[in-house]
Amino acid sequence: MTETVDHTFGPVYDENSRILILGTIPSPKSREYGFYYSHPQNRFWRIVSDLYGQKLPESNAEKMEFLLRNRIALWDVLKSCKISGADDDSIRDPVANDIGALLKETDIGAVFTTGTKAAALYHRFCEKSAGCPAVALPSTSPANCRHYNYESLREAYRVILKYTLE
Repeated sequence: MTETVDHTFGPVYDENSRILILGTIPSPKSREYGFYYSHPQNRFWRIVSDLYGQKLPESNAEKMEFLLRNRIALWDVLKSCKISGADDDSIRDPVANDIGALLKETDIGAVFTTGTKAAALYHRFCEKSAGCPAVALPSTSPANCRHYNYESLREAYRVILKYTLE
C-alpha cells in the first residue's frame, strides 16, 4: 500500500561534522523508532561502529553521540514522498530536503549516499544546489544482503574514515 511519508526528524550534525551520509527517507521501522537506520536487520550501525572500533550504539541518544563524536552528519535526501513500505523503487512524487543549505552552514567536505536510489535522487534534485557530488555507497538494508555480505559492505564504507579521522 502506497502512503505519503513526511520526514519527521531532522538532520544530525554539529560544527565538527566533516561528512554527510544520506539515505532516501526513513523506513517504517525508523519512523517508528524516531531515528535513522532503526530496522534491527539494517547493518548501518554495526558497520560504522566496527569501522571506528567502538561499541555498537543502541539507543537513539547513543547513536547521536556516536555520529557527533566521529564527525558524521546524517540525513536523508527526501523531505517527503509517496512510498510503499520501505521499497525505494516505489518512490513517487519526491520532495528533496535542502542539502545545499546544510552544507553552506557546516564544514562538511564530502557527501555519501546509502544505496542507488538515494544516489540517483541526490544527483537529480540536490547535487547542483549543494555544489558537491556524492559518493554512492551500497545500501545497508537487509534487502541488500545477497549483493553485499558484511565484509564487502564494511570495506565499501571504509572510505568515510579518510574524511573523519585526523
